Amino acid sequence: MFKRKELIDKSIVIAEVGQNHQGDLDLARKYIKIFSEAGADVIKFQTRDNKYLFSDCAYNKPYESENAFSDVYGLHREKLELNKEWLPILKDDCLKYGVKFMSTPFDEPSLDLLCDIGVDILKIASFDVGNLPFIKKIAKKGVPVVMSVGGGKLEQIKESVELLEQYVNDITVLHCVSEYPCEYNRLGLDNIDLLLKEFPNCTIGLSDHFSGISSGPVAYMKGARVFEKHVTLNRAWKGTDHSFALASQGFKNFARDIKRVPEMMNPKPISELGMEMVFNKLGKSVVSICDLNSGDRLTLENLSGKIFGEQYIPVRETNEILGKKLNKNIKQGELIKYEDLE
Repeated sequence: MFKRKELIDKSIVIAEVGQNHQGDLDLARKYIKIFSEAGADVIKFQTRDNKYLFSDCAYNKPYESENAFSDVYGLHREKLELNKEWLPILKDDCLKYGVKFMSTPFDEPSLDLLCDIGVDILKIASFDVGNLPFIKKIAKKGVPVVMSVGGGKLEQIKESVELLEQYVNDITVLHCVSEYPCEYNRLGLDNIDLLLKEFPNCTIGLSDHFSGISSGPVAYMKGARVFEKHVTLNRAWKGTDHSFALASQGFKNFARDIKRVPEMMNPKPISELGMEMVFNKLGKSVVSICDLNSGDRLTLENLSGKIFGEQYIPVRETNEILGKKLNKNIKQGELIKYEDLE
């Protein structure tokens, strides 16, 4: 699915819904429809079993924030989760709209749940880079894996990839900076070079929390081929991820610009150079700058150019006629044609 050798001049764009659906099934389904139409190849969610994931003290901790959905942290998290019964509906919607269904399991029960449903791609969050016990459980599922490496040191990333490679043959490693949002001067895109070198059997990509779209094409030029971007239906909604996520038009432009990059690289065919419409209309043709006689040789001093509405000898081909003799008299300002030359 994400094989490096198959993405030489292609790209895959992931719309990261995360929990921006606000725990609402209708909104989650709307994300799939809108962002598949905006150019996503994959729609990604997040899956948690909060009572398993959080200790009692973390779950019951008071939570005060302008983005809080409850004054207790665990209950705040619960309000942002999708019900387990909804996940097959979302998978079917992804199939309907021709995109892959992807999710991040944050714990073992969520991993089992997603694989029972038949998730297309599993995501390993940056938080779990180096979490070898959990990574082994993910790897043994045999499902294509994408791993973000924000906050991970190189040795931790290597150990994680080596373990994945024992069970999975479709692995993508995403350069990531775990800052929300990430300013343009913190993107660190040169790290893509290191990942390409260190993990030749993996596809390399970018997961960024930058609020703009230029990171995508730049990362493609560095060698990234998989791109994950947070998305939202309303950047003003309550929640920590909405403010830096892309709305549908921004995401459409992000996906469009990435997919245009390889088409920008091929030089124009030589046979088409100088044949452009503007040259036919406004291109100068060679004329004499003074009266010339038959037998005179053409020099830089006795030639100039004028626009005639169509091309005769283009001035850019002056080098081809310098030193040639005229076979007729030419008056000042008159066209010189190839048939006028010996």
